[in-house]
Amino acid sequence: MRSVGQRLLAMLPATWPERRQLEVLLAVMIVAAGAWAFIELADEVIEGELHAIDEMILLALRDPANPADPLGPRWVQELGRDVTALGSVGVLFLFTLAAVGFLGVMGRWRTALLVALGVGGGQALSSLLKLGFDRPRPDLVPAEVYVYTASFPSGHAMMSAVAYLTLGTLLARAAPSARGKAYILLCGLVLTVLVGLSRLYLGVHWPSDVLAGWLVGAAWASLWWLLAVAWDKESR
Repeated sequence: MRSVGQRLLAMLPATWPERRQLEVLLAVMIVAAGAWAFIELADEVIEGELHAIDEMILLALRDPANPADPLGPRWVQELGRDVTALGSVGVLFLFTLAAVGFLGVMGRWRTALLVALGVGGGQALSSLLKLGFDRPRPDLVPAEVYVYTASFPSGHAMMSAVAYLTLGTLLARAAPSARGKAYILLCGLVLTVLVGLSRLYLGVHWPSDVLAGWLVGAAWASLWWLLAVAWDKESR
């Protein structure tokens, strides 16, 4: 009996090169795994089974003598605020607008439209998930930045994954060498991880919030890459 992966590969156009077929298979696996892991994580959060672990990790990032004070000198705290801004709505909007404009100037309007819809749709999905779960923000430690939405999932973690991984994938396709492609994708991944970690350091999210944001963001970005492959001739 053939595996699920083999069945999926058999459904893809025979004219596609083997490398492209494997890329599509990997993206499908990421979408499926991310969705499944998020559902399992959300179930654990609703039942409160991760609360003790969340508290332990959050307190580990604080001065034991004064939980109101994050570990490290003041400049590290300022750096944390700078990094977390890379996942804010304003910064991601500007990055996305610049990318869409660049793709438009290059005449790749379909790809530009997919990027705009993917990032915009990701923001809408993040808002809906927050409203649906309505998890309170951590009150264990004082927040270092102003927050005004629910906690689960982390919007900064999710949207940094959506935006930076999507843009990184598109830019990597234009890189002339494998090293260049790997470097661009690594930059997108590092930015995504740093933004998520900054939310923990600043005390505005539970660790499970950030993990959920990464899972949904990676799955969402992979889904839109698949749509680009299926619909946009430019990405082929």
